[in-house]
Parts: sequence; structure tokens; C-alpha cells
Amino acid sequence: MLADLTAGAVEDAEARAAVRPLAEVERAALAQTPALDALAALAPADRVKIIAEVKRASPSRGDLAAIPDPALQARLYEQGGASAISVLTEERRFKGSLADLEAVKAAVGIPVLRKDFIATPYQVFEARAAGADLALLIVAALDQQLLAQLHALVLELGMTPLVETHSADEVARAADVGARLVGVNARNLSTFDLDRDLFGRLADSIPAGAVKVAESAVLAPADVARYRAAGADVVLVGEALVTGDPVATLNAFLGGSE
Repeated sequence: MLADLTAGAVEDAEARAAVRPLAEVERAALAQTPALDALAALAPADRVKIIAEVKRASPSRGDLAAIPDPALQARLYEQGGASAISVLTEERRFKGSLADLEAVKAAVGIPVLRKDFIATPYQVFEARAAGADLALLIVAALDQQLLAQLHALVLELGMTPLVETHSADEVARAADVGARLVGVNARNLSTFDLDRDLFGRLADSIPAGAVKVAESAVLAPADVARYRAAGADVVLVGEALVTGDPVATLNAFLGGSE
């Protein structure tokens, strides 16, 4: 599944590149307003921080919410106390777009993450050109040389890489490229199975000084509290926010994480 999602995302990026060449996207990326400091926004604090996700659908859950106005959704997230916003830009299975990211970025004052299956420099330049402050890099989708190359490019463009892992080996690979924002996704992107205890098992192997992000399997305040107790600095939440009242849900999640 992960290989198919990545191949599809790269194919779609190549189609966009045929219309908007790399040189043009590079110029747009370099002309963007500097990225916000996501590490500062997500730095460890007295209570957990939340990355709130704009997410219409997923391969595991199907359609979740129409989200006709992603900018409004993002403003509600900011109002509810989110520290950053994740925007799914993958088109085929998640029904997102770069236009969603641009709309969200224009609407809020907190950092915005491009969440996609990024495997080429073109996609990194696209992220910055659209205004992204962070870009997701999934260790399982990249060999080590490409991971290092893309990690360095994200930093060079002033963004923060969120390096996503699913095993102790992948955490070690993230550490090897110097990742300072390390995510552990409870959902296995090859099988889409959930392992709710994975973050707890891997948290201690994340390098000291890195911000620890727990991803997936968050539907109730108790899930946020469990991740916090296991050492999470940040929790990424998607489904629970798009299927309910985002402000009330965020208030409940943050209130239960002291």
C-alpha cells in the first residue's frame, strides 16, 4: 500500500511538472515568505501540543468529511488551540490538494505541514512554493540516501522535516539524518493495521533533544493522555477533528493532557 501511494504521488507530481517545470517551482519556493519556525511552535511544554489535520478521506477509513472550506476548518483548529496544522495534499486516496494547503496557509498564523508521500525534490519545492512550513518524510518510503537528500533540501528551504517512523530501525535511520522532529505512526502504512502501543515502545529510542510526535489512533481525550504519558510532546489528530466539532474536540483533548 505504501509503495502504491508513493508511486501514485510521484506520478501525479510528474504530471504537474510537465505543466509547471521544476525551475519555475524553485523560483516560486525561493520567493515565498520565510517559513515559520515549527520547532519552536512544537517545542516540549507543560502540556501536549496538537497538530490538527485537514483530512477528507483515507485508504483505511474511506470518506471522512467533505471539508468544502479547508481555510475555515483550519481557522477553527487555530481557535481551538492547535499548535500546527497538517494538510493532506495527496489526491487519489486522501482527496487533498496543494490548493488546500495554499488556502490553509493564507488563513492561519501557525505552522502548516504538507502531508503527502514525498519522494522527489520537486515535491519538496512544491511544498515551499505553496507556503508549507513543514514537510513530511516517511522513512519507510525512502532509501537512506534519498531520505538524507530530501531532509537536507527541506532544511535548506527553511522548512522543518517531520520524519515519520514505524519501527526502531526507522527511528535509528531518522536519527542518522539528524531529524529533530520525529513522528511515530501507529498505523502501519504497508498493511494499514493499527498498533496503539507502538509509540510507547519506541519513545525512548528517539534521540534526546528531538521533538516526539505520536500519530494516529486518537479518537478521545484518553488517547491523547495515553500518548502524553508515554512521552509524546505532540499528538497529530485527524479523523476525530473532521468528524465532530473541531473546537470542542481540541479543547477536550488539550484539557485532558495536563
